[in-house]
Amino acid sequence: MENSSFPKCQKCKIGDLVPLSDFGGQGADVHYKAWVCTNPECSFNIKIRNGDIYVNEPISTRTLPVIPRPRV
Repeated sequence: MENSSFPKCQKCKIGDLVPLSDFGGQGADVHYKAWVCTNPECSFNIKIRNGDIYVNEPISTRTLPVIPRPRV
């Protein structure tokens, strides 16, 4: 997205909706597959999966593994 401003979340009116991308089943890029509110207390989200739209699905709270940076 070239625009530096994102739409305001219509649920909480505080956070912005930011786009997330993913990869399809064949490895192709799928841009803007989901939009998520930046306000952690809101967590509004909308996702597209197999042509269907899902609103407010649970968000995983698991932490990602820390990958050490190579020393220079």
